Amino acid sequence: MSATRSAVKKTVPVDRATSVLVPFVWEGTDKRGMKMKGEQPAKNANLLKAELRRQGITPSVVKPKPKPLFGSAGKPITPKDIAFFSRQMATMMKSGVPIVSALEIIGGGHKNPRMKGMIDQVRTDIEGGSSMYEAIAKHPVQFDELFRNLVRAGEGAGVLETVLDTIASYKENIEALKGKIKKALFYPAMTIAVAIIVSAILLVFVVPQFEQVFRDFGADLPAFTMLIVGASNFMVSYWWLILLIFVGAFFGFFFFYKRSPPFQHFLDKVILKVPVLGQIIHNSAIARFARTTAVTFKAGVPLVEALESVAGATGNSVYEKAVYRIRDDVAVGYPVNLAMKQTHLFPHMVIQMTAIGEEAGALDTMLFKVAEYYEQEVNNSVDALASLIEPMIMVVLGVLIGGMVIGMYLPIFKLGAAI
Repeated sequence: MSATRSAVKKTVPVDRATSVLVPFVWEGTDKRGMKMKGEQPAKNANLLKAELRRQGITPSVVKPKPKPLFGSAGKPITPKDIAFFSRQMATMMKSGVPIVSALEIIGGGHKNPRMKGMIDQVRTDIEGGSSMYEAIAKHPVQFDELFRNLVRAGEGAGVLETVLDTIASYKENIEALKGKIKKALFYPAMTIAVAIIVSAILLVFVVPQFEQVFRDFGADLPAFTMLIVGASNFMVSYWWLILLIFVGAFFGFFFFYKRSPPFQHFLDKVILKVPVLGQIIHNSAIARFARTTAVTFKAGVPLVEALESVAGATGNSVYEKAVYRIRDDVAVGYPVNLAMKQTHLFPHMVIQMTAIGEEAGALDTMLFKVAEYYEQEVNNSVDALASLIEPMIMVVLGVLIGGMVIGMYLPIFKLGAAI
């Protein structure tokens, strides 16, 4: 076996950073003389030519696929890609396809070079004798701790395909939940951005024209109009400074949020207290906690170890610290429901359902029900927020833009006297 592996390594043009197989493009004619062309990965051009002849195609051109000048690295691998990968693996393994063959099929069907390269690397590691857990552990950014722990538990229990199916469902639900939260924030954020841009255009290009008209007529300007003209003059003179402050504040905010845990915790704590939006974040964190705990517990991961993975999946640092406290309490013998109660974050219903699940030996079932309930609550809250925020946005736009328009037209009533 070792001799075979060494021979393969000598003949295959391997680029460990991307893929074991090299993509080729080919042209040829079939038995009827019709021209055909396609794209196919192969170890080398000679093997691809032999494969094409076996299929009844006479190749005329076989060459490595040229790399594009831009975007050759491919798009980043997203959680949706990992969820789809898990679903494909589970489906193929349940159908009796060996794991190496399943990885080869999935990798060959991907157009994203990054995803294809990662899958091929996982396949190569498994062919070399590594377990699925050991192979994906080399890609911790794409396969988080929760994914790795579930795969390890599934391999240990001999139910890897079932665990992969569970992971796929879990990630699909979590991504759908994230989508709902983004939907709740996107509309008001975009509307505010448009209002700021329109206001800036009015102040820079429109207001100076009105100011020149008023100056030519020698009209005395009302205080409100003078305020708008002053803001316009400042924007025209120091637009670069304002732009610099906005850009610096934007990047500075995300820089500190990513690198400063105290700032992140403070901000997450403030968001939880915002009316309506805070309740959506609360419900989302509870739903993610319940679903993640249920998935890991059902897969056979020990509860204390499961809570270690659950903490980072809640999406909020306040709940993350609370889950770590629950883990510490459970580790010394406290029931989960009592540990949850001490955090003062979980509603009474969640604690009671957890207690019933523990007593009945069906903790995962109860937590799945909690997750479904709170996911539905998030859906309803997002819909309610959209209905509530639309009139508020109209008021904001009316005050900002309408106020400037009114301020510019106030002096017109004095122009008659000035003339």
